[in-house]
Amino acid sequence: MKPDRIGRGIAKGLSVTFKYFLTRPITTQYPEERLVTSRRMRGYHLHWSKERCTGCATCAKSCPQGNIEIVTRPLGNNYFAVDKFEVDTGRCMFCGDCVESCPFNALFMGREFERATYSRESLVQTRDQMKINQETVVSAYYKPELENNLPEQTLLINRSKEGPKAQKEEAKSK
Repeated sequence: MKPDRIGRGIAKGLSVTFKYFLTRPITTQYPEERLVTSRRMRGYHLHWSKERCTGCATCAKSCPQGNIEIVTRPLGNNYFAVDKFEVDTGRCMFCGDCVESCPFNALFMGREFERATYSRESLVQTRDQMKINQETVVSAYYKPELENNLPEQTLLINRSKEGPKAQKEEAKSK
């Protein structure tokens, strides 16, 4: 090899190193700092509205893996009381078919993504764990009307010089 090629390669490599050495780091210290996920994220949790659910079991029928188990009893007027509603999230692939197929908008995907456990039995969600309450934050997946209530995503890194405000104005003008 010629010595001038070696020198150019080293100079080129060092120029990349110095370029990134002078920029601000973009690393997030995960447990202490948390980034906001996408508004339409399909999280690791399902949320169920007891008031909207009629027990039709359309969600269980649409599940490609059969992870949803529903036991109902007749209540009258073509409605059913839901006695058992369980989802095995250990086997679930979070495709969202159950949320999309629910004709009464009773199922919502969650925004949680940290559910590590030591036993498979704790991955089965019961109806009491899935009930929607005041602290529940549901995803806007397949529910665009909920999108305005959720925080803006911070996972995408803004490398433009104008900043996020200029990008929003540009997107609105299009």
